Amino acid sequence: MPNPQDIAANELGYVVLLFALFVVPKFLQRWRLPSAVTSFALGAVAGMGFDLYRNDSTIHLLSTFGIVAIFLFAGLEVNAQDLRNSAGQLVRHLGIRMAMIGLAVVLLERTFLIGIRPAVLVGLALLTPSTGFILDTLSGFRLSNEEQFWIKTKAIGTELLALIILFLALQSATIGRLSLSSLALITIVVLLPPIFRVFATRIAPYAPKAEFAFLLMIALVTAYATRRLGVYYLVGAFLVGVAARRFRESLPAMASERMLHAVEVFASFFAPFYFFGAGAELRREDLSLLSVAVGVIFFLLAVPARLGSVALVRRWTLGESFRASTRVGIPMLPTLVFTLVLAGILRDTFGVGDPLIGGLIVYALLTTLIPGFVFGGPTPTFDAPELPELISPPTHLERRSAPEARPAGPPTT
Repeated sequence: MPNPQDIAANELGYVVLLFALFVVPKFLQRWRLPSAVTSFALGAVAGMGFDLYRNDSTIHLLSTFGIVAIFLFAGLEVNAQDLRNSAGQLVRHLGIRMAMIGLAVVLLERTFLIGIRPAVLVGLALLTPSTGFILDTLSGFRLSNEEQFWIKTKAIGTELLALIILFLALQSATIGRLSLSSLALITIVVLLPPIFRVFATRIAPYAPKAEFAFLLMIALVTAYATRRLGVYYLVGAFLVGVAARRFRESLPAMASERMLHAVEVFASFFAPFYFFGAGAELRREDLSLLSVAVGVIFFLLAVPARLGSVALVRRWTLGESFRASTRVGIPMLPTLVFTLVLAGILRDTFGVGDPLIGGLIVYALLTTLIPGFVFGGPTPTFDAPELPELISPPTHLERRSAPEARPAGPPTT
């Protein structure tokens, strides 16, 4: 029978943790530290310093909710019309990014003597922006509507490409495995629209305000399904967000601004647990001098290349100078979420050594810190909107005439 004192101590520990995750990061934002980085640092201190919360089932569950919410939010932001409107720029951007990934794979494979599949994952970890993280921070950087739209479409397009490459890299061990996994993923994609359609026609009319709970349930179930396929939770959550966006006309509440705010609030509560849990699993070897050196080298090589690729595309399509393009390139640098996910896969699936894993983590932390220091001011990370604004019901006039709060496309002239 559990000791009551142990139970009380455990409960008190979680209470202290809640206070630390929701108060300390807010306080440190005045020094331009993103709350995600602070939460990760708190986890590292708890894990490496005091051996707390390692392999903690409660933290694992809460962090799963966090990563699912982050990629569900990113999927809900996918607007096919926006991507079509910027197809020319997007194709150029993705073509350059593909070339960069290919070059990175060759260099990584020869430098670290790893196989091509782990080299592909390391390349993705270095070059893929964390879309959900980036979209949540854009409003704090005083960018124009055109610049925000450009960042949004290119970040979403790059993440879509990265998810496809991630799936192929993880499932390409054998032709049979790739075929079965592809069939399973296609089945999930095909089943999602009918599921949403049944909910819209058979359940939603008799279960008002159930859209949010249904969306989260489907996202979690699909995320666990893709996790079983070996491509982690993020693919399933992202697919559900994309599918929900497609039903905006037949079921407006499923991808409305109010739903986006609700998912942001959900992510604002659970995302800190993901970053804290990732920090708690950190090992001392991950932050050795060699790991830090590898991370700094990654930073010095990858960041100029990524900024240069953005400048090249904007010079090509808009005639913009390199200096002006940095305003757009810098907000796209953070890779924290994607890099942490891939670092875990590299360690657990491929047994990649500590210096490379630690180098990726150092690189991700550095890229995530840059935008706040360059643009100034706090850098929110899934900060919840004001609660009264979220839960107060819209008036009759608001329902009929309120405009969309988020721009649907590039500004017109």
